[in-house]
Amino acid sequence: MKRLFRFLFRTLITIVGIVLLYLLCAWLFSRITVKAEPGQSPDIMVYLKTNGVHADIVLPVKNEFKDWSADIPYAHTRSGDTAVSYLAFGWGDKAFYLETPTWADLKFKTAFRAAFALSSTAMHTTYYPALKEDESCIKLAMGADQYKRLIKFIENGFEKDSSGKPIVIPTEARYGQYDAFYEATGTYSLFQTCNTWTNKALKASGQKACWWTPFDKGIFYQYKK
Repeated sequence: MKRLFRFLFRTLITIVGIVLLYLLCAWLFSRITVKAEPGQSPDIMVYLKTNGVHADIVLPVKNEFKDWSADIPYAHTRSGDTAVSYLAFGWGDKAFYLETPTWADLKFKTAFRAAFALSSTAMHTTYYPALKEDESCIKLAMGADQYKRLIKFIENGFEKDSSGKPIVIPTEARYGQYDAFYEATGTYSLFQTCNTWTNKALKASGQKACWWTPFDKGIFYQYKK
């Protein structure tokens, strides 16, 4: 019996130690700044928006570089509203997105599979008629070349059908009247989270970012410090 308790105690200490190390690394690496590329002209305004857990990157629906409504039809949302100006993108674990509308609905199996890269991914898109800057929504400007790279990064996050269009996920699991889910590329894990993806989007487009962060707080720290 003593051996069993000793084993359980050591196991518990190991798990706690790993969790603390993960959180420490998340804090430290999110404080390391990846500087924005110099000399950018403020051609396009994009936004970083968080719900307190997920940080999305938000782009204009239409401009001279991309019409997102051609790939993400308004009809895929419940509202079908075309009077919108912005489109948010958030990559993440498919089961977590579709099966966990609130934290109370989170299942151990869903969390375990997400943490250890055992499930597929999805792209969550949300249309917005307008955006307002506040503590949860930050505006940043980038040049045309950087914006084109951001478009390419986001496009590569979608799984495509034979015609090259994103594959919509038929589901009633929605967060509102303006969102839809699509099949995504890549694998979610403790080290590649929804916020890691957004942070990589910033890096890909030459914007200020964290060295690495699994949490939205790390990204927003860089833009609020």
